[in-house]
Amino acid sequence: MTESLADLSAVELISRYQEGSLSPVEVLEDVLARVDSLEPKLCALYAPDPTSARAAARDSEYRWRTGDPVGPLDGVPITIKENIATRGTPVPQGTAATDLTPATEDAPAAARLRAAGALIFSKTTMPEYGMLSSGVSTFHHLSRNPWDLTRTPGGSSAGAGAAAAAGYGPIHLGTDIGGSIRLPAGWCGVVGLKPTHGRVAVGNPYPGRAIGPLARTAADAALALTVMSGPDRRDYTSLPHLADSYNPAPDLPHTAGDHSSALDPRGVRIALLLDAGLGLPVDPEVAAAVSVAAALLEKAGAIVEPIPPIITREMLDGLDHFWRVRSAYDINALPEDRRAKVLPEIRRWVSTATDLTAFDVFHGHTQMHAMAVAVDKAFADYDFILSPVAPITAFAADLAYPTDDPLKPFEHIAFTVPYNMSTHPAATINCGFSTTGLPIGLQIAAPRFNDLAALGLAAFVDSAQPDHRPWPST
Repeated sequence: MTESLADLSAVELISRYQEGSLSPVEVLEDVLARVDSLEPKLCALYAPDPTSARAAARDSEYRWRTGDPVGPLDGVPITIKENIATRGTPVPQGTAATDLTPATEDAPAAARLRAAGALIFSKTTMPEYGMLSSGVSTFHHLSRNPWDLTRTPGGSSAGAGAAAAAGYGPIHLGTDIGGSIRLPAGWCGVVGLKPTHGRVAVGNPYPGRAIGPLARTAADAALALTVMSGPDRRDYTSLPHLADSYNPAPDLPHTAGDHSSALDPRGVRIALLLDAGLGLPVDPEVAAAVSVAAALLEKAGAIVEPIPPIITREMLDGLDHFWRVRSAYDINALPEDRRAKVLPEIRRWVSTATDLTAFDVFHGHTQMHAMAVAVDKAFADYDFILSPVAPITAFAADLAYPTDDPLKPFEHIAFTVPYNMSTHPAATINCGFSTTGLPIGLQIAAPRFNDLAALGLAAFVDSAQPDHRPWPST
């Protein structure tokens, strides 16, 4: 079978560029051909710019030919979620209500990728204001899951998840405030990482908000994270560069080699969380797949113990109340004609904000801290916490929420959102498939600053996972 360059990892591409057996121009053309073939069905991209990407690929080809690559991602095709600003492109945030003003500069993460030589050939889609775990948007066409076009790719990094699974190049950048990287990664069967808060400068910091990679391999996610890490004047929460502060996991056995190597699970203490204690019930197929992954780790020498739920109904409802009021404030500030363009489900959700008192809103805000304390307590005796990414597999593509109820929008994020509030890193890796062939995601949360340790354990699970299937060709 002829090799498809679009399916090569970033690590493989860089190796092939170094040895001179492959050109960034060839790779980009293969990726663009894949996009031409699948994009009419997937609708994962926003503002593609193949002309500029081709020019950048030719420049990269010259640099590799002369032995002078500009950075560790020189010539690697990459997409960036549309709410991460790139100069010259409007940032609609998934809604027709946004004024389409082109961004004047790259956001910090986009600037780092560009400086490292990445070929940014397109942005990717997101749902309305990034407040949905689907691809439903009044601005973008409906994004779909490559494994099953009737299903959602997840959200809010909807296009990024679909693009990663479909092979639109090896690395895709997403954002996450409650699960928006990990949910699409889990439902599309790829690796996703919500890093430690501040690991990647976001430019517009907000409690819980993080930027991270989606990729087909943990090694590519680690490579992208290392490139993007570091402080930026536009984000007062940003951390030192990963290379200056990296410790994969104190007192944990890590295989020798680079940061992308798998973590040796022998002696590692792992908590297994199969029941979030609230929200949608966990599908038995999801629980079974996560349990099999835990058993693989235990067989390899890890110490795996079940733990009770980490967060409470009060915490999740409080967060919902706070976010309703915050979103209502933003939407009410719009002119009436633009406000009318907001997705009806979002308008219905925020319509209840005026029913909440000031005490309700303040109490809701305190629940972010309560979640953080609860997660810290859960980590007291463990090196990692394993759980499903979501209690269900990918739901119908045209639904805004899996509950199909705007007043119950967060019933599927009880496993993911605690780590946004606590700022801990959490990675996603595929751990199996449903009987209908839908991917099932395993979440691996790690202590703060141990982002690469989470990816290292994800790499081990991937290597030990027996059910590796061909990537979807839609």
